[in-house]
Amino acid sequence: MRTWSQMIKVSPSILSANFNELGADVKRLEQCGADYIHIDVMDGHFVPNITLGSVVMSRLREVTSLPLDVHLMISQPAAFIEDFIKAGAAILTVQYESTVHLDRLISQVRSLGAKPSVAINPATPIELIFPVLSIVDQVLIMTVNPGFAGQRFIPYCMDKIAALKKKLGELNLHVDIQVDGGVTETNAASLINAGVDVLVAGSTVFQSKNMAETISRLKQG
Repeated sequence: MRTWSQMIKVSPSILSANFNELGADVKRLEQCGADYIHIDVMDGHFVPNITLGSVVMSRLREVTSLPLDVHLMISQPAAFIEDFIKAGAAILTVQYESTVHLDRLISQVRSLGAKPSVAINPATPIELIFPVLSIVDQVLIMTVNPGFAGQRFIPYCMDKIAALKKKLGELNLHVDIQVDGGVTETNAASLINAGVDVLVAGSTVFQSKNMAETISRLKQG
C-alpha cells in the first residue's frame, strides 16, 4: 500500500504532444503540475520508430525548468550519452537490452552529472537488473512494447513491479520505480499501491480536457 512518504511524480511523455507546438506544450506541462518532462529518443533500429535527437532536446531545455527525463531507446547508446546530457538530460535511462556493458553505461551517465536509470522491456525478466540496483537512481519498467504511444498496459507487468519493489526492500535501497505505457487514471491507483513512484503518461495527459486536473488525479491515484 501507498505510504505518506511516497511522493508520486508524473512525467508526461512528449511523444503524445503536438509537435507543431512542442515548446508551448512543454510550457503547459510545467504550469499544470508535471514533475518531469519525459523524452523518448528512438532511432528506428532498436524500436520501430524515429523521434528526436539531442539538438531538439537542447531547445526544449530553454523553455522549461523541469528536469528532462530522457529515455534512450536506441542501439549503441554509449555513443550518444554525452550528447544528451550536454543537451540537458537530468535523468538518463538506458535500456537493459541495448548493451552488453550496462555497468559501464550507468557509470558513464553518473560521471557526466546525470542520474542513471535503467529500463527493461515487458518480456525481459526483472531479475536480470537486480545486480545494478545499487548503482542506479531509477528503474523504468516498460508496461507496453516500446516504440509507439497509445498502447494498452500489459497486465503481467504488475508482477514485475511487485517483484522489484520486494527486492528493493530486501536490499534497503531507495530507487524510484517508473512505469511507462498504458498509464491511465483507471490503473494509476493499482500501480502506486504496487510500489510505483513515477508515472509516465502521454496520451492520458495530452488527450485530456484539463491537463492540470488529470496530472493531479494521477498523483492521487
